[in-house]
Formats: sequence, C-alpha cells, structure tokens
Amino acid sequence: MKLQTLGWALVFATGAAHAGGRFAVHDAWIRAMPPGATMAAGYATLSNDGDTPVTILTAQSDTFRNVTLHETLVSGDVSKMREVHRLVVAPGATIKLEPGGRHLMLMSPRHDIVAGDKVGITFLLRDGTRVDTWFDVTAPDAPAGD
Repeated sequence: MKLQTLGWALVFATGAAHAGGRFAVHDAWIRAMPPGATMAAGYATLSNDGDTPVTILTAQSDTFRNVTLHETLVSGDVSKMREVHRLVVAPGATIKLEPGGRHLMLMSPRHDIVAGDKVGITFLLRDGTRVDTWFDVTAPDAPAGD
C-alpha cells in the first residue's frame, strides 16, 4: 500500500505518467464541462523515450463511461472526427493530443466535471501495460493547455 501511495505521489509531483521509462504522458488537461454536457475532449503530450514503438490501443476512465481516441480531419470546408483504433508513438517521438487534431473523446461523465478537478485516465498499451495519469480540468474559457 505504501508503494502505491508513493507511486501516485510521484505522478502528481512530476505532472507526468511513465511506463517502463519509455512512454510518458505530460501536460494533460480537459476543459470543464457545462452542467448536462455529455462529451468532452482530453489533450496531452505523449512521448516515447524508448528504442521500440509504443502502441496505444485505447484509454479508459472511472469518470467517463466511454473514452476513445479520435482525430479531426479537414477536407475543404468540412471538418469531421473519426475514431482512431490505435496510435503508435515511434521511438524518440512526441505526439500531441490537441484541439483540432488527435484527442481523447470523453463521453457520458458519471458526475459534473469542474475546473480544478483532476480526472484519472488510463492508457492501455498493446504490450499489456496500463499507464495511469491525471488530467487537470481547466476553466471553460482558459486558453488551450492552461
């Protein structure tokens, strides 16, 4: 129990979650949701400091009934989202989950999500690793990443 508590303390202290010293999640955030909203988006920076690719299959959260990876595609004047069934982070690479690009779709919250909250989200990797991280909930009108 003490080791688990120490592990969570380190995640909060560093602002990042790591898997085996190679995959890390940094600067993770979600905008607060208005009451009654059923969807939000999660943003973060994903990095792989290892020497082999890391494949993210999905993510999950106790706060939301459904979490999926999505990307926004623009064709002409039309913008659409589509689900991404896996995301590969190459060795030495960084991928940004950001507004207007790749992101987490967070659907059907189990309770209100307000500024100042921290939302736990777990990334599930192809090798079976589970990477627990915390997303800061920012004010609805906060600039991206604040």
